[in-house]
Amino acid sequence: MFLGHYGLAFGAKKVAPKVSLLTLFVAVEFVDILWPFMLLFNVEKVKVHPGISEVTPFEFVHYPYTHSLIMGVVWGLLFALVYWLLKKDLRSSVIVGLAVLSHWFLDFVVHIPDLPITPFGSEKVGLGLWNSMPLTLLIESVIFFGGLYIYVKNSKALNNKGTWTLWTLVIFFIASNLYNMFGPPPEDSIPVLFVSFAILQVIVLWLAHVVDRNRVMVTSQP
Repeated sequence: MFLGHYGLAFGAKKVAPKVSLLTLFVAVEFVDILWPFMLLFNVEKVKVHPGISEVTPFEFVHYPYTHSLIMGVVWGLLFALVYWLLKKDLRSSVIVGLAVLSHWFLDFVVHIPDLPITPFGSEKVGLGLWNSMPLTLLIESVIFFGGLYIYVKNSKALNNKGTWTLWTLVIFFIASNLYNMFGPPPEDSIPVLFVSFAILQVIVLWLAHVVDRNRVMVTSQP
C-alpha cells in the first residue's frame, strides 16, 4: 500500500493536531524509510519479479526486521518513546506510535502472503488485494481521499503557499502511485532502488514540511 498510508496520516491530524503532518508522514512510513537501508546493507532482500501480483513487481523475499508484526509493535513503541521524550505529550505519543504500527495492518490487506508475523518465524500472511488492480485502486483511493478530506475540512491555509503546496503534494502522490502501478518495472538493482526510494521520500517529506508551515488546524484537540 502507498496512498493508504498517507491517507491515514492526513486523517490522524484531526485527532492529533499538535503533531506535525511531517511527523505523521514519517510515522506511517517509518518501516518503509528503514527498509531501503536494510536492502542496501543486505540485511533484507527483495527481487523485481514482474507478474508476482497484478499491482507490484516486487517479490519481498526477506524483510522481517522492518515488516513483521512483532517488529511493527517494537518500532511503534520506540517511535512513541522518542516522541514523548522530545514533547512530553503522552496522547500524541500514543497516536504516533499507533501510526507506525498501522503500516503492518494496511500492508496486511494488500500484500500477498509475504508479511512475517515475527522476525524469526516462517509464518507469513497477507489478504492479497494486490492480485486485483481495480480493488486496490478502490481501497487505496477511499483511504487516501477520505483522510485528505478530513485534513482539508479541519485545517486552513495561512497563505497561498498553504494551498498550492498541499495540492502539489496530492498531485505528486497520485502521479507517483499511477507510475508505480502502470509504469515499467524498476531495474533489479538495490542501489538504484535505494536512490529511487530516497528521492521519493525526500520530496514527500519536504512538501509535508512546507504544508505544515503554511497551514493550521481549525479544530481544537478533544
